[in-house]
Amino acid sequence: MDKEKILNIVADIENKSNKDLLAAESFLFEEFETAKKLAIDLTRHMDTVEELHEKVIKEIAKRKV
Repeated sequence: MDKEKILNIVADIENKSNKDLLAAESFLFEEFETAKKLAIDLTRHMDTVEELHEKVIKEIAKRKV
């Protein structure tokens, strides 16, 4: 389902068929779950990058002494 179809359904939600509403709900639920998974994966990646960065910074600091 494309963005325009979703916007069309939501714009006139009270007059849309149950079929349209169920299709939109299913699509939006999947989009939400996909976005949530991406956010979690990105957060984990950022945590790993931050941890590695801190290790490098500490090693550089030790070598400056």
